[in-house]
Order: sequence, then structure tokens, then C-alpha cells
Amino acid sequence: MGSVFRKQTTRKPPLDAEFFTRKGEQFARWRDGRGKARTARVTCGRDSSKRIVTSAGTFTAKYWDGQGIVREVATGCRDKQAAMSVLADLERRAELVKAQVLTPTQDAVADHQTRPLADHFEDYAAYLEVRECSSVRITNMRSQFSRVCADCGFQRLSDLDAERLTKWLLGRQREGMSPATRNGYRETFVMFANWCCDGVRPRMLKSPFDSVPRGDVKADRRRQRRAMTESELENLLTVAALRPLAEYGRLTTRKRPDESAGRSTWHKAPLSLKTIHESAERARERLKGNPDLIDELVWRGRERALVYKTLVLTGLRRNELASLNVGQCLLDGTMPCLELDAADEKNRHGSLLPLRSDLAAELGEWIARKAQTAEKAVGESPTIPFKVGVIEGDEGGSGDPVRRDGRLKPELNSAPLFDVPSGLVKILDRDLKVAGIPKRDDRGRSLDVHALRHTFGTLLSKGGVTPRTAQAAMRHSHIDLTMNVYTDPKLLDVQGALDVLPSLNLDSTAIPEQWPMRATGTTDLVAPTVAPNLVQPSTQESLSVIRSIEDGPNSRSHRHSAKSYSGNRKGPLSTQDNGPSQVGMTGFEPATSTSRTEKRRDENVVFSRIS
Repeated sequence: MGSVFRKQTTRKPPLDAEFFTRKGEQFARWRDGRGKARTARVTCGRDSSKRIVTSAGTFTAKYWDGQGIVREVATGCRDKQAAMSVLADLERRAELVKAQVLTPTQDAVADHQTRPLADHFEDYAAYLEVRECSSVRITNMRSQFSRVCADCGFQRLSDLDAERLTKWLLGRQREGMSPATRNGYRETFVMFANWCCDGVRPRMLKSPFDSVPRGDVKADRRRQRRAMTESELENLLTVAALRPLAEYGRLTTRKRPDESAGRSTWHKAPLSLKTIHESAERARERLKGNPDLIDELVWRGRERALVYKTLVLTGLRRNELASLNVGQCLLDGTMPCLELDAADEKNRHGSLLPLRSDLAAELGEWIARKAQTAEKAVGESPTIPFKVGVIEGDEGGSGDPVRRDGRLKPELNSAPLFDVPSGLVKILDRDLKVAGIPKRDDRGRSLDVHALRHTFGTLLSKGGVTPRTAQAAMRHSHIDLTMNVYTDPKLLDVQGALDVLPSLNLDSTAIPEQWPMRATGTTDLVAPTVAPNLVQPSTQESLSVIRSIEDGPNSRSHRHSAKSYSGNRKGPLSTQDNGPSQVGMTGFEPATSTSRTEKRRDENVVFSRIS
């Protein structure tokens, strides 16, 4: 038999509490924030201090479930009779489980039906954090979940309904939401429902969203990326390297020639691929009094161009490139490469990315520049008052962070390889505009930072790299993603691929001599191996077949021998024992009274019996 009770807790007594004794027990009296008098029993805490005993405002039910385990469930009732009603329902469920009317799983699911849906999602978000899911993805899923629950009225697990979600997605489709975005909302609820169905104590018996249809992404793709050509890449790298400096060399032009002079009447002339070199030289002339600024602008452009080149020649994603440190550039070995940590890679595997020799040399030059800049910054910093000598724990002196002049050595290995800005896509758009490269082509495909990864995959396919090798270089799990999504067919040499096809001559006079024989498979090299001779010669009789074939003005005769066979004799199946099979113009069947050879009256066929 179960029971209901109010849980009791202890806490420190208020500062203004008065203590008194009643019937041998000590009590405390005080007034709460609303001025109401309160009285509570006083007990002794673990640290021998006085604490008051307070009771919960609602009742808790204690009972034995269907598996014989003692459970305590909060009823949420302030009235004892209402709490007893909740206890009776719990005990009734326990009896149904004991009678095998309900399964323990169904009983466990019923415990979660009263909790708010938001609490369940927070448990799911905590599960995703344990699985090391991206924080950005968790935030997006929480936003999608909250929006749909508010629009569809989902408050409990029992409210989740596939029909309501389908109608909501249909409404967003009519408003113009893309199929990919709608599939993201659908995926959030499908994954949440699947999580609720799994685990030791499931919260749902079955996912209600399995029947929700997906949107057709291929039929309505809103963002299609394209790969860049080699000439476009060269122009982009040129603009990226020169534009930071060339911005200071732009000419000023008046908006209207008839307007009076003033700052509002003129503006800077836009840069272009034809004028960027002149603007860069003009900037050097204007800034010749500030060589440090010129040097900074030159290396800023160098870094930007090197970022683009690294993305194109390695296939790295923007966030992956931003996570690389100088210590992850392994340039001294026989195979220079970049070491990408598993925590920073999208698939969480970790990879070693081989580098071209020219890119490795340019990265080494860039790292040397960073080291020089760091040394210069340390040299200009105030002297740190450390004693020159051996530091504790570094008797060898190899890891001494203090130089002999008393200043700290720069920790270059932990420094970021590149300063990749968060607004790199906007910087790329401005570089594309100056280079004269359209943001969208005639087919509506666009260029962005991730399009440089598409360019990497397309250049691999264009260069004749095998699909499996390209898949490994792209770090894809499926070959279809490499070949169909990250390969731009417009840049592939399809016309050149057609040159490997054979030339087919339509002139009948140029047909080779052996063509009629090849048409029947007589001289085919595969026939002796694939079709062994299963017909054994007979000593009783043989048929000699002479067939004349008239082909245009020329006529040729072919003589073949079709041996009769004995039905009681069987030879071995190996070709070595039988020899190559000889198939005549009549095909694989011997010439009989019903064969086509006998029915063709226009051909000269002679059968002669030889004893």
C-alpha cells in the first residue's frame, strides 16, 4: 500500500527568528516577507548548527511499481485527497504491469507525459552536448523547435502530431521557404522523437514524424555553387594581394561636373583589374613617408591571397582553416602537410592534408614573417623582471621561455596560422567585383568562400584524379558527394573526352575482310574460352556446308564443317580437351530441316553425305 507525504527539508533560520520550547521540542518563530507569522521545528544540522525544518507545499506519492521498485513521484497536489487520487492511478498502472497487461516500457513512457515539452528538449540538448555536437547547431535546433511548438501548440509529448507538422511545413512552403530549410525543421523533430524512443527509460513508444514527407531539394535548390576557372583564380589572387594597398591609391572623381567643390560632390573611383596595379603604385608614392603602413598593407594582402590559395589547394573549410595554428604546419618532412585536429574537423576524425611544394614554401615564408613580427613586438615590450638563468623544471634550458635579455620568447606554435575574419565572404565579394568575376553566372550559380572547396574538387576531376583519390582528398564519406556535388561538370573537358571514342566509317567498301566472320563470333577470341565445345565428332557421318554470300559486287565463299554427334557420348567440359569451338554461319545449332539455312532459297547450300 502506497502513501502520500510532504517532503521535509532543513535550512538556516531567519536572522530575526525567536526560539522557544514547546512540549520538550524547540521551535522557531518569525515573520516572512509578507508579514505572516511562521513557526517551524528546530533541529541540529551536521555542523551542530541550528536549522529549521520546512515542509514542501505539495504532496509526494510513494509506491511500489510493477517491477517491485519503490518509486517517489511528485503529485503536484496541495490537497491530500487529490494526491491520494494520483497515488491510486500509479498503483493501478503497477497492477497492470504485474498482470502483463502493460509492459514496463509502456509504464515508463507514461511517467513522461506530464512534463513540459521544453524540459524534454533541454534534456535532449544536454545529450547533444555530451555527444560534442556543435553549439551553433544546438542553438539553431532550439530556435527551430521553439518556433514550431509555438505555432503548432505542442506543449506535451502527447501533443506531437505528424499532421500538424506537415500542415505547418506546407504553410512555410507557400510563403517561399526553401526545401532545404524545411527539411532542417523536419530533421529537428525527427531526431528529437527518435531520441525520445531510445534509451533505458524511453519517453515515447513510437516516433510520430516518420510519415512527414521531405522537401525535394534537387527540384528547388536556392543556392547552387560553381567552381572557378584557372584564369579566374589567377585574377582573384592578384586582386587579393594588391587591393589593401591599392585602396590608398584610388583616384577621386566628381559626381557631377557642374557641381561646386565639396566633400559631398566627389567620391573615390572604383578599382578594377586594369587599374589596380596603377593604384598600388600610386599608393606607394602617397605613403612613402610611412613605410611601416606600406609593409603592413602588403603583408595583409599577401595573407588574404594565401588564405584563398590554401582553401583552393587543400579543400579546407573556412572554420577548419581558422582553427589551424602554426604548430600544425608540418613543413620540414619529406611530405609537407597540415595536421587538422579531430575536434576542429567536420567529421571529427582528424586528418593530415598533404601540401603542394609551392604552397608549402609560401606557408614557410609566411610563418617566418609571423615569427619576425612576434620578435619585433617582444623587443618593443617592457622588460619583464626575471632572473637570467635556469628556470625550475628546465635544467637543460631547451624550453626556457626567457631570453638572455630578460624578455619572454614568443609562443609561435600556438599562434593562429591566419587571421581569418568572420566577414570573409564579404571581403571575397569585394575582391570578385574588382577582379571582374561575376557573383552569379548565367545559370544562377554563385561564388562564396565554400565555392573554393568546390573548385578544389573540380580541379581534381579535371586533372584526371581517380574518383576514389578525389574522395579521400575531399574527406567525403560517399563518392556521390564528391562527384555530383563538388565537381562542376561545366569545367570538365567533355569535348576532349569524346576523342577517345572510336571512329565509325559509314563507307561500305571499307569494311574489313573478316567483318562477316566476326559478326557470327567465329574469330572472336572470347568464344573459345567462354563457350567450350560440348559436341563430340562422330565417325559415322559428317555434313559439309558450303555457303556463298554475295556482298555487293564482290562475292566470297566460306567452307565450314558441322560435325554430327552421338547422343550417348559426353566429352569433358574443359576447353583444353575439346579445343576451340567452331561455330558456323548457322549459329550455335546444327543445321536441321527446320533451320534458317535450309529455308533461305537464295543461297547456295549443298549437303553431301560421306560414308
